[in-house]
Amino acid sequence: MIAEADLVDQLKNQRTQSQAFEVLVNTYKQRLYWHIRSIVLNHDDADDVLQNTFIKVYRNIAGFKGDSKLYSWMYRIATNEALSFLKKKSKKQGISDSELQNQLLGNLEADVYFEGDEIQLKLQKAIATLPEKQKLVFNMKYFQELKYEEISDILETSVGGLKASYHLAVKKLEVILKEN
Repeated sequence: MIAEADLVDQLKNQRTQSQAFEVLVNTYKQRLYWHIRSIVLNHDDADDVLQNTFIKVYRNIAGFKGDSKLYSWMYRIATNEALSFLKKKSKKQGISDSELQNQLLGNLEADVYFEGDEIQLKLQKAIATLPEKQKLVFNMKYFQELKYEEISDILETSVGGLKASYHLAVKKLEVILKEN
């Protein structure tokens, strides 16, 4: 495994950029896919957003200052791309964000790439009712097992605020799942 600083240097060097980008994609594509998938809920949409994410990373790597870890920077791009994608999709369809979320959840049951059982589906439906920030924090902490410090870098918010968001999300989910 190549050190992150070395990878960034290779990505910024014209001679080594292509090979380094291939390493970058192979290293992070699966983690970024599942992060994006937890936001957009659809395999094909997640693939599209992932591709757009890597295009943005490739185009903007020269501007990466190293203030955060490379993967935190990429997760931030992926998060913004996924949220922008959903906004554009709801606007294009002329429906609200919550109506789009309900539509995506309805489609989740028919999605051949969804590998969850009935309990997973209920959890996904409950998560979809959370406010956007709580949903992001819950998914990153619970499913992706990221540390609060990593999530803080990605979402550019305080660790204390993240802990509060996660706690509120868990409490809301408990209530929703007990009702069902």
